[in-house]
Amino acid sequence: MSTQQQSLEAVKDYADGYDLKLDWLDTRGEWGIKATPDARKGLTLEDIQTGSYGEVPDHTDNMTGRLRGAAQREGAYRTGGYTVRTKSDIWLTNAAMLYEEALQRQWSSATDIPWDTIKPLPDDVERAQCQLATFLTEVEFVAADVPGKWVAATSPDYFEPRMFLITQIMDESRHLDVFRKRAFANGGGLMQRPDVTTSGVVGSIDLSKDFTEMSSRLHISGEGAVLTIFRMGELMAYNEAEKYMYRLCGQDESRHVAFGVMHMRYLAETEPERKAEVHAYLDEGERALVAGNQNPAARDTAQSEALAVLLGGGQKHYDEGYKKLLAIRKRQSREYIQRIKSAGFGERFENGRANPELMEYAKA
Repeated sequence: MSTQQQSLEAVKDYADGYDLKLDWLDTRGEWGIKATPDARKGLTLEDIQTGSYGEVPDHTDNMTGRLRGAAQREGAYRTGGYTVRTKSDIWLTNAAMLYEEALQRQWSSATDIPWDTIKPLPDDVERAQCQLATFLTEVEFVAADVPGKWVAATSPDYFEPRMFLITQIMDESRHLDVFRKRAFANGGGLMQRPDVTTSGVVGSIDLSKDFTEMSSRLHISGEGAVLTIFRMGELMAYNEAEKYMYRLCGQDESRHVAFGVMHMRYLAETEPERKAEVHAYLDEGERALVAGNQNPAARDTAQSEALAVLLGGGQKHYDEGYKKLLAIRKRQSREYIQRIKSAGFGERFENGRANPELMEYAKA
């Protein structure tokens, strides 16, 4: 008998003498687990996915808040109204990795943005910056607000995607505050709110009936379009502060988009019978990409006009800026197509289902 076992038996003997119950000492998950940290990354979530603790159930009836692998307790109260209890409804293979990356790449809008580099701008340019900031403030609020609903709805057995969504809420909250700060940092303020951002985006995203529907609209269509804008931020930045804003927001947004792509890929591989359903979500998302207020580069919106002013260098160079805006739309379309192909739904671009206007932008 090992020293540890001898000590345990001694504790039990002592408890028996005083009529104490220590049954919980024998109620545990798999024992003898020793996770080994990576020399460079440290001890990550992936490192502790070992033995039975790394076995994710395809379906769970766990409604008690018990984390995966912990021993069940008879008579435990139901503590959650978890509606996401099927693995394919929320799973992706690299949620743990994306979570770890999010932890390592946090930044502060207060101290990591060189606000002192912002200098007075021509009035039309400042108004355009503030219009774009107003739009981004509102859509980032939506992108922070929506995932919280699904965090609470997901079983603890699928804690990895839950934890990633919590980092997304933090990321999007920071995006909201950095663009709001930009609106107030140079003598401007908030401008016209997008006409249908809350009714359109929240109406279609927040009222989604399941996680995959929400993710296809938020991560794939909505955040994918904004990610392209962030990647092209150098073209419409007038100082180092704005360049930093777009770069840092872009690195966060790329994680969120990757989450959506990998979830859709997992769903396509494990439940191909749901592909027709997802294609219907993508139909709606593509319409929004070309003509919806959730895309700042979509046609005929206040924010697309603001982008043209910024890209051209002022209102009098609007036509030149509009040409650059068309280049952004082209890049948005091409990146979207590549994203959907990577997720396993590329057949829509071969069978004619994809939005014709979107395809024209991609060819232009």
